[in-house]
Amino acid sequence: MMASRALKIDRFFLISIGVLTCAGFIIFLSASLGLLTQDGISFTTVALKQIASLGIGIVAFFIFSRIKYTWLKKSALFILIGAIAINLLLFIPHLTLFYGGAARWINIGPLSFQPSEFLKIAFIIYLAAWIQFAKDKISSMKFGLIPYLVITAILGALLLAQSDTDTFLIIAFTGVVMLVIAGMPIKHLFLVGGALILVVVGVVMLRPYAYQRVQTFLSGNSDARGAGYQINQSLIAIGSGQITGRGFGQSIQKFGYLPQPTDDSIFAVAGEEFGFIGSSILVVLYLLVAASTFRIAGKAPDLFGGMLSIGIAMLIVTESFLNMSAMLGLVPLSGVPLLFVSHGGTALIIILAASGIVANVSKYAKA
Repeated sequence: MMASRALKIDRFFLISIGVLTCAGFIIFLSASLGLLTQDGISFTTVALKQIASLGIGIVAFFIFSRIKYTWLKKSALFILIGAIAINLLLFIPHLTLFYGGAARWINIGPLSFQPSEFLKIAFIIYLAAWIQFAKDKISSMKFGLIPYLVITAILGALLLAQSDTDTFLIIAFTGVVMLVIAGMPIKHLFLVGGALILVVVGVVMLRPYAYQRVQTFLSGNSDARGAGYQINQSLIAIGSGQITGRGFGQSIQKFGYLPQPTDDSIFAVAGEEFGFIGSSILVVLYLLVAASTFRIAGKAPDLFGGMLSIGIAMLIVTESFLNMSAMLGLVPLSGVPLLFVSHGGTALIIILAASGIVANVSKYAKA
């Protein structure tokens, strides 16, 4: 069902998303110049793919901003099942693309995408619909904590099989915040926290890649040419940007020094070129998007729309700040992208589509 043309998107939210998306694309274009020094990687190909993804994402934003969000509540279970089915495709060997030792991508002809991105938004939609259904009983274990643990365990099994611990933690944390705001008792929060700690400890002890990340984080600047190479190069890039930065396109570290300058390390490139001031502005843009989304959630006409907006806001904040914190050495390195900025068509399209959903909720917001 199409929304009435008389209904308008929240202007503050629309401007915040627009400015962040434009800033992210500018940063990406500069960072992608670093690919010119890498053999076998075409700057033109990468740039064109990102432009195409941005175009599809913008179209998705406007489509979802016009389709009334309430249809998602009716389709929530099917959306989640569909997202799980897409992730199960990763267990078909001929469809799986390996990168960095992980099997997180589906490769079909010239196209590749990351199924876990669909899982994030599908989980938020489903949990928002469940909270709407069980709104008067969400404080009970039967309708609050237990359903959350069951669905998180299912998604966790899928994601951990992909060696994607970061996405699992983002989903788990986002869900907890949604439930607490909806009325889940704090004592249940401690149970969830304890369970997540056990999962993380188990992953660190049993998965060599996770153990190495934690060990590198704890050891600081040691092994600067080995396991600690990326974080050391990131800190060099950010530090050399000083207050005002080297200037657009002037990063040195992206040319053969900084691993994955268009992906995980793109915030380091931004820090080097735009300095402390530019990096702070980027952080403020994320906070403005989050603030405008929470504002929409507070004025949403129903609990589903409010929870949907809160979940998407938490996804943006948690994932983006996890990436930036990792590049600053505040947390162990992660494989999550910097939303709206990093190379990655699936993440960009999904987050713009999710932003379109928030935009549609804003059309029906209370005065």
